[in-house]
Amino acid sequence: MISKNQIKLIRSLETKKGRVKEGLFVAEGPKVVADLMAVMTPRILFATRDWIDEHADDVPLNVVEISVEELHKISFLQHPQRVLALFPIGKTSFKDNEVGESDLYLALDGVQDPGNLGTIIRVADWFGIVRIFCSRDTADVYNPKVIQATMGSIARVDVVYTDLLDLFSSLPSDYPLYGTFLDGDDIYKRSLTPNGIIIMGNEGKGISPSVSRYINNRLLIPNFPKGRQTVDSLNVAIATAITCSEFRR
Repeated sequence: MISKNQIKLIRSLETKKGRVKEGLFVAEGPKVVADLMAVMTPRILFATRDWIDEHADDVPLNVVEISVEELHKISFLQHPQRVLALFPIGKTSFKDNEVGESDLYLALDGVQDPGNLGTIIRVADWFGIVRIFCSRDTADVYNPKVIQATMGSIARVDVVYTDLLDLFSSLPSDYPLYGTFLDGDDIYKRSLTPNGIIIMGNEGKGISPSVSRYINNRLLIPNFPKGRQTVDSLNVAIATAITCSEFRR
Protein backbone atom coordinates (compact mmCIF):
# COMPACT_ATOMS: atom_id res chain seq x y z
CA MET A 1 0.00 0.00 0.00
CA ILE A 2 1.30 3.43 -0.92
CA SER A 3 1.43 6.20 1.68
CA LYS A 4 0.27 9.81 1.34
CA ASN A 5 3.87 11.01 1.67
CA GLN A 6 4.95 8.73 -1.16
CA ILE A 7 2.16 10.05 -3.37
CA LYS A 8 3.19 13.60 -2.52
CA LEU A 9 6.82 12.80 -3.36
CA ILE A 10 5.94 11.31 -6.73
CA ARG A 11 3.70 14.23 -7.70
CA SER A 12 6.47 16.68 -6.77
CA LEU A 13 8.73 15.04 -9.36
CA GLU A 14 6.54 16.32 -12.17
CA THR A 15 8.39 19.65 -11.89
CA LYS A 16 12.08 20.30 -12.45
CA LYS A 17 12.24 22.06 -9.07
CA GLY A 18 10.96 18.93 -7.34
CA ARG A 19 13.35 16.66 -9.25
CA VAL A 20 16.34 18.81 -8.37
CA LYS A 21 15.30 19.00 -4.72
CA GLU A 22 14.82 15.24 -4.33
CA GLY A 23 17.52 14.12 -6.80
CA LEU A 24 15.02 11.69 -8.32
CA PHE A 25 13.10 11.16 -11.55
CA VAL A 26 10.10 9.01 -12.50
CA ALA A 27 10.11 6.15 -14.98
CA GLU A 28 6.99 4.19 -15.92
CA GLY A 29 6.11 1.03 -17.79
CA PRO A 30 7.75 -2.42 -17.95
CA LYS A 31 10.19 -1.63 -20.77
CA VAL A 32 11.44 1.76 -19.56
CA VAL A 33 11.82 0.55 -15.97
CA ALA A 34 13.54 -2.69 -17.03
CA ASP A 35 16.05 -0.87 -19.26
CA LEU A 36 16.91 1.55 -16.47
CA MET A 37 17.17 -1.22 -13.87
CA ALA A 38 19.84 -2.82 -16.07
CA VAL A 39 22.14 0.14 -15.39
CA MET A 40 20.97 1.57 -12.07
CA THR A 41 19.03 0.65 -8.94
CA PRO A 42 15.71 2.36 -8.29
CA ARG A 43 15.34 4.22 -5.02
CA ILE A 44 11.85 2.73 -4.72
CA LEU A 45 9.54 0.85 -7.06
CA PHE A 46 5.73 0.68 -7.09
CA ALA A 47 4.13 -2.22 -8.93
CA THR A 48 0.97 -4.24 -9.27
CA ARG A 49 0.91 -7.86 -8.11
CA ASP A 50 0.98 -9.27 -11.65
CA TRP A 51 4.18 -7.33 -12.47
CA ILE A 52 5.81 -8.49 -9.22
CA ASP A 53 4.90 -12.11 -9.95
CA GLU A 54 6.35 -11.87 -13.47
CA HIS A 55 9.64 -10.51 -12.09
CA ALA A 56 9.96 -12.66 -9.01
CA ASP A 57 13.63 -13.37 -9.68
CA ASP A 58 14.74 -9.76 -10.08
CA VAL A 59 12.33 -7.64 -8.04
CA PRO A 60 14.33 -5.19 -5.90
CA LEU A 61 13.92 -5.25 -2.14
CA ASN A 62 12.50 -1.73 -2.10
CA VAL A 63 9.27 -2.60 -3.95
CA VAL A 64 5.83 -1.50 -2.84
CA GLU A 65 2.87 -3.51 -4.05
CA ILE A 66 0.00 -1.27 -5.16
CA SER A 67 -3.43 -1.74 -6.64
CA VAL A 68 -4.44 -0.62 -10.12
CA GLU A 69 -6.43 2.20 -8.52
CA GLU A 70 -3.37 3.40 -6.59
CA LEU A 71 -1.28 3.24 -9.75
CA HIS A 72 -3.74 5.56 -11.47
CA LYS A 73 -3.33 8.03 -8.61
CA ILE A 74 0.44 8.33 -9.03
CA SER A 75 0.94 7.77 -12.75
CA PHE A 76 1.68 10.60 -15.20
CA LEU A 77 0.39 8.45 -18.07
CA GLN A 78 -3.12 8.41 -19.48
CA HIS A 79 -2.92 4.62 -19.46
CA PRO A 80 -0.68 3.47 -16.54
CA GLN A 81 1.47 0.41 -17.20
CA ARG A 82 1.73 -1.73 -14.04
CA VAL A 83 5.00 -0.32 -12.69
CA LEU A 84 6.43 3.06 -11.69
CA ALA A 85 9.92 3.58 -10.28
CA LEU A 86 11.92 6.45 -8.81
CA PHE A 87 15.53 6.53 -9.95
CA PRO A 88 18.37 8.73 -8.71
CA ILE A 89 19.52 11.49 -11.01
CA GLY A 90 23.06 10.48 -11.79
CA LYS A 91 26.12 12.39 -12.88
CA THR A 92 27.42 11.94 -16.39
CA SER A 93 30.27 9.48 -16.86
CA PHE A 94 31.93 11.95 -19.26
CA LYS A 95 33.90 15.07 -18.52
CA ASP A 96 32.11 18.27 -19.51
CA ASN A 97 32.54 19.05 -23.21
CA GLU A 98 34.61 15.91 -23.80
CA VAL A 99 34.60 15.20 -27.55
CA GLY A 100 36.29 12.19 -29.10
CA GLU A 101 37.95 12.80 -32.45
CA SER A 102 36.41 9.74 -34.14
CA ASP A 103 32.90 9.81 -32.66
CA LEU A 104 29.59 11.20 -33.89
CA TYR A 105 27.48 13.33 -31.54
CA LEU A 106 24.26 15.32 -31.50
CA ALA A 107 23.88 18.84 -30.14
CA LEU A 108 20.47 20.36 -29.44
CA ASP A 109 20.09 24.13 -29.57
CA GLY A 110 16.95 25.04 -27.64
CA VAL A 111 14.77 21.98 -28.34
CA GLN A 112 11.95 22.64 -25.92
CA ASP A 113 9.25 20.04 -26.49
CA PRO A 114 9.71 17.07 -24.11
CA GLY A 115 8.30 14.64 -26.66
CA ASN A 116 10.78 15.80 -29.28
CA LEU A 117 13.71 15.49 -26.88
CA GLY A 118 12.68 11.99 -25.85
CA THR A 119 12.28 10.89 -29.46
CA ILE A 120 15.67 12.34 -30.39
CA ILE A 121 17.29 10.36 -27.56
CA ARG A 122 15.59 7.25 -28.93
CA VAL A 123 16.86 8.07 -32.44
CA ALA A 124 20.39 8.57 -31.12
CA ASP A 125 20.26 5.18 -29.40
CA TRP A 126 19.12 3.51 -32.64
CA PHE A 127 21.97 5.01 -34.64
CA GLY A 128 24.67 4.34 -32.05
CA ILE A 129 25.14 7.93 -30.90
CA VAL A 130 25.89 7.67 -27.20
CA ARG A 131 26.15 11.33 -26.26
CA ILE A 132 23.97 14.40 -26.82
CA PHE A 133 25.05 17.94 -25.92
CA CYS A 134 22.14 20.20 -24.98
CA SER A 135 21.96 23.96 -24.59
CA ARG A 136 20.80 24.98 -21.16
CA ASP A 137 17.40 26.10 -22.53
CA THR A 138 16.67 22.65 -23.95
CA ALA A 139 13.90 20.67 -22.22
CA ASP A 140 14.86 18.83 -19.03
CA VAL A 141 15.85 15.25 -19.82
CA TYR A 142 14.30 14.02 -16.56
CA ASN A 143 10.84 15.39 -17.36
CA PRO A 144 8.45 12.38 -17.15
CA LYS A 145 7.30 13.03 -20.74
CA VAL A 146 10.91 12.89 -21.98
CA ILE A 147 11.67 9.69 -20.07
CA GLN A 148 8.56 8.03 -21.48
CA ALA A 149 9.29 9.12 -25.07
CA THR A 150 12.78 7.61 -24.93
CA MET A 151 11.25 4.13 -24.48
CA GLY A 152 14.24 3.11 -22.36
CA SER A 153 16.95 4.69 -24.52
CA ILE A 154 17.75 7.11 -21.69
CA ALA A 155 19.62 4.18 -20.10
CA ARG A 156 22.10 4.07 -23.00
CA VAL A 157 22.48 7.69 -24.15
CA ASP A 158 24.38 10.29 -22.13
CA VAL A 159 22.75 13.74 -22.13
CA VAL A 160 24.90 16.69 -21.07
CA TYR A 161 23.73 20.27 -20.59
CA THR A 162 26.41 22.78 -21.45
CA ASP A 163 27.16 26.13 -23.06
CA LEU A 164 27.24 25.18 -26.74
CA LEU A 165 29.23 28.27 -27.69
CA ASP A 166 31.97 27.33 -25.23
CA LEU A 167 31.93 23.79 -26.56
CA PHE A 168 32.22 24.76 -30.24
CA SER A 169 34.83 27.44 -29.63
CA SER A 170 37.03 24.88 -27.85
CA LEU A 171 37.16 22.61 -30.91
CA PRO A 172 39.67 22.83 -33.79
CA SER A 173 38.42 25.12 -36.58
CA ASP A 174 38.24 22.19 -39.01
CA TYR A 175 36.27 19.92 -36.66
CA PRO A 176 33.09 18.87 -38.54
CA LEU A 177 30.04 20.73 -37.25
CA TYR A 178 26.87 19.98 -39.20
CA GLY A 179 23.55 21.79 -39.19
CA THR A 180 20.39 21.65 -41.28
CA PHE A 181 19.28 24.83 -43.07
CA LEU A 182 16.94 25.76 -45.90
CA ASP A 183 19.92 27.12 -47.87
CA GLY A 184 22.26 24.18 -47.17
CA ASP A 185 23.74 21.56 -49.48
CA ASP A 186 21.56 18.58 -50.41
CA ILE A 187 22.31 15.97 -47.73
CA TYR A 188 21.81 13.14 -50.25
CA LYS A 189 24.60 14.51 -52.45
CA ARG A 190 27.11 15.43 -49.75
CA SER A 191 30.03 13.37 -48.57
CA LEU A 192 29.64 13.06 -44.80
CA THR A 193 32.34 12.33 -42.26
CA PRO A 194 32.01 9.46 -39.76
CA ASN A 195 32.78 11.89 -36.93
CA GLY A 196 31.56 15.31 -35.90
CA ILE A 197 28.59 16.98 -34.22
CA ILE A 198 25.14 17.17 -35.80
CA ILE A 199 23.38 20.29 -34.51
CA MET A 200 19.59 20.50 -34.43
CA GLY A 201 17.73 23.69 -33.61
CA ASN A 202 14.64 24.96 -31.87
CA GLU A 203 11.23 23.80 -33.12
CA GLY A 204 10.15 27.28 -34.24
CA LYS A 205 13.33 29.28 -34.72
CA GLY A 206 15.79 26.66 -35.90
CA ILE A 207 19.48 26.96 -35.07
CA SER A 208 20.28 30.25 -33.36
CA PRO A 209 22.53 32.79 -35.13
CA SER A 210 25.15 32.58 -32.38
CA VAL A 211 25.45 28.81 -32.89
CA SER A 212 25.13 28.82 -36.68
CA ARG A 213 28.29 30.88 -37.11
CA TYR A 214 30.31 27.92 -35.86
CA ILE A 215 28.76 25.47 -38.33
CA ASN A 216 31.13 24.62 -41.17
CA ASN A 217 28.87 22.12 -42.95
CA ARG A 218 25.41 23.40 -43.87
CA LEU A 219 23.00 20.67 -44.95
CA LEU A 220 19.55 20.64 -46.53
CA ILE A 221 16.93 17.89 -46.33
CA PRO A 222 15.16 18.53 -49.65
CA ASN A 223 11.47 18.06 -50.22
CA PHE A 224 10.17 16.02 -53.15
CA PRO A 225 9.59 16.68 -55.94
CA LYS A 226 11.87 19.69 -56.15
CA GLY A 227 9.98 22.97 -56.41
CA ARG A 228 6.70 21.58 -55.11
CA GLN A 229 5.01 23.68 -52.44
CA THR A 230 5.06 21.84 -49.10
CA VAL A 231 5.13 22.56 -45.38
CA ASP A 232 7.77 25.05 -44.25
CA SER A 233 9.85 22.57 -42.26
CA LEU A 234 10.10 19.11 -40.73
CA ASN A 235 9.54 18.24 -37.10
CA VAL A 236 12.95 18.39 -35.40
CA ALA A 237 12.84 14.76 -34.25
CA ILE A 238 11.99 13.57 -37.77
CA ALA A 239 14.74 15.74 -39.24
CA THR A 240 17.18 14.30 -36.71
CA ALA A 241 16.28 10.75 -37.73
CA ILE A 242 16.73 11.49 -41.44
CA THR A 243 20.07 13.21 -40.85
CA CYS A 244 21.44 10.47 -38.60
CA SER A 245 20.38 7.84 -41.11
CA GLU A 246 22.45 9.50 -43.84
CA PHE A 247 25.51 9.61 -41.58
CA ARG A 248 25.21 5.88 -40.89
CA ARG A 249 24.72 4.76 -44.50
